[in-house]
Amino acid sequence: MSKQPAAVIGTGQTHYVAKRHDVSMSGLLREAIDRAMLDAEVSWDDIDAVVVGKAPDLFEGVMMPELFMADAIGATGKPLLRVHTAGSVGGSTAVVASSLVQSGVHRRVLAVAWEKQSESNAMWALSIPVPFNMPVGAGAGGYFAPHVRSYIRRSHAPEHIGAMVAVKDRLNGSKNPYAHLRQPDITLESVQASQMLWDPIRYDETCPSSDGACAIVIGDEETARSREADGKKVAWIHGTAMRTEPTTFSGRDQVNPQAGRDAAAALWKAAGITDPLTEIDVAEIYVPFSWFEPMWLENLGFVGEGEGWKLTEAGDTAIGGQLPVNCSGGVLSSNPIGASGMIRFAEAAIQVMHRAGDHQVENAKKALGHAYGGGSQYFSMWVVGSEQP
Repeated sequence: MSKQPAAVIGTGQTHYVAKRHDVSMSGLLREAIDRAMLDAEVSWDDIDAVVVGKAPDLFEGVMMPELFMADAIGATGKPLLRVHTAGSVGGSTAVVASSLVQSGVHRRVLAVAWEKQSESNAMWALSIPVPFNMPVGAGAGGYFAPHVRSYIRRSHAPEHIGAMVAVKDRLNGSKNPYAHLRQPDITLESVQASQMLWDPIRYDETCPSSDGACAIVIGDEETARSREADGKKVAWIHGTAMRTEPTTFSGRDQVNPQAGRDAAAALWKAAGITDPLTEIDVAEIYVPFSWFEPMWLENLGFVGEGEGWKLTEAGDTAIGGQLPVNCSGGVLSSNPIGASGMIRFAEAAIQVMHRAGDHQVENAKKALGHAYGGGSQYFSMWVVGSEQP
């Protein structure tokens, strides 16, 4: 069955900060939702279903918050679905919401994802040794640091690549009014002088802990065309993909996971893209630790294995380069975990709608939104464009 056209018709974000003590969890979501619905110029009667996504409940110590939040997020009397794929959940939530429109089940769907890390401690939530399972070490950095070391060994990448990514993303974040960390004075030397947390990952090469929410409204072809007829821009969904693999199994390549490679191949095929490096104008890639930029550039198929760091070193992933990556500042600048994936998807949509302000890529027509989660085992991604496919 062929998919029906669908498009992002509105986006909404909160400001991302370390602690939002001024609002409840419901209030945080409502900020993003109200902004997305205002942007899309829709009312509650126009929304057919609500899809929510967040990282593990353990992060905030509240089990199934969607139960008590249903009224606050406008889901009363409507279908409400929750998606859970660890850190990639924001992206997966957007993909599920788009599927509901592309399948013809609903005309307009609201998707929202969030995290209020200040109400718990995600690092130690990730550090609890589960009986009869392999311990994950101290936080996500403790888990991923060996993968980064393996990447450096395999690719022969010079040590300054991680610092280069951190400088680029934090400078980009300084242009984004929603970003948690804005460091216009950051330098390669200051990053390299920051504290080593999980060798080879330094403090300034690590994502922050953020509170925040992101929402998008996805509409069907008739809704999107009506918006365009009124002179408004939409982000047409050209392709989506999700893939999964177990956390551990014999022979697993955790530097270049098969699930990520399979998802990327499926995405490019769905979007009709044969050479992503020349056909994608801007990419929002889930990079919680700076070394994951070159790792995911290879996993996504932009370049071959061992070549990703060369794209970074040449400056091709900066604004103005061949493939600008994380012009919003990315996860390195804002990391409300449950929302981080959806932010990547929303920022990709904003780029092709030419509404990114100071971090806009000139004349962006096709953009990638990417998220991963768990132990690099959940992958979700989409391609959006300024023109209907």
